[in-house]
Amino acid sequence: MIKSMTGFGRGESVSEDCKVTVEIKAVNHRYCDLNMKLPRKLNYLEADIRSFLKQSIQRGKVDVFINYEDLSAKDVNVRLNEELGKEYYAALTKLGETLGISSDVTALQIGRFPDVLSLEDVAVNQESIKEQLMKALSEAAGHFSDSREKEGENLKTDILAKLEGMKKNVAFIEERYPSIVSEYRKKLEDKVAELLGDTNVDENRIAAAIFADKVAVDEETVRLKSHIDGMRDELLKGGNVGRKLDFIAQEMNREANTILSKANDIEVSDHAIDLKTEIEKIREQVQNIE
Repeated sequence: MIKSMTGFGRGESVSEDCKVTVEIKAVNHRYCDLNMKLPRKLNYLEADIRSFLKQSIQRGKVDVFINYEDLSAKDVNVRLNEELGKEYYAALTKLGETLGISSDVTALQIGRFPDVLSLEDVAVNQESIKEQLMKALSEAAGHFSDSREKEGENLKTDILAKLEGMKKNVAFIEERYPSIVSEYRKKLEDKVAELLGDTNVDENRIAAAIFADKVAVDEETVRLKSHIDGMRDELLKGGNVGRKLDFIAQEMNREANTILSKANDIEVSDHAIDLKTEIEKIREQVQNIE
C-alpha cells in the first residue's frame, strides 16, 4: 500500500464528564515532524499521543489539534486561604487602632484582597480522560490513514501511467537510433574525407570514434528503462518507498538529460523533452509519498 504524506482525520469521544475532539492533518516533509496543540490540563498525555501516532506515521509534517470540553456540573472550586484572611483582618484592625479610626472590616472586604479567595480546577480522573482521548485519537488516526492511503493509490495510478508513457518515448528513441547513427556517420565520413584529402589515415575509424561518443545513447536508454521498471516494481510492492522513489527519479532525470544533450535529431529531441517533462511531474508527485 502506497501512502501519501497529505491527509486529514477527525475523531470525537463523549462521556458524561467530558468531550474530546481530535483533528490530524499533514503535508509532505522530509522527516516526521509532529506538532501538537492541546489544553494545558492534558499535557501529561503528550508522550502517549506521540508514541501512538509514530507507530503509523513515518514521514510528513503532522499537526494534531486536541480540544477538551468539561461537561461536569462543577469544574472549579473556590479555595479559601483562611490564614491569609486572618492576617489581613489583624493588620487592618491594628491599622485602625494606630490611626484612631474605626476598623469595621467585613468578610466581603477581606475576600477582595489578593489570594484570599481563588478558583482551582476540580481534580479530574486522569485515567478516564486518557481513555476518552485515546478513543478520539484512534478514530482520527483511522480516518487520517484512510485519506492518506486513498491519495497514495491515486498517486500510484498516475505515476504508473506516466511510466508507461515514458517507455513509449524510450522505445521510439531506440527505434530511431539506428537511422540517426547511419546519417550522422555518413556526414562525419564525408567531412573527414574532405579534411584529410589523400592522406593514408583511415577516416572511417576516426568517424566511428567521433560519432560513437557524440550520438550513442544505447547505454542511457538501457539504464533509463531499468529505472522505469525499478520504480514500477517499488510502486507495486508498496510500503514506505518515498525516499527510494525520489532517488530513482533523480537517476532517471540524469539519463534523460544525457539523451537530450546527445540528440542530433529533432524527433529524438522532442521525445527526450517529453521524457524530462514526465520525469519532473513524477518527481513532484514522489515528494508527497511517505
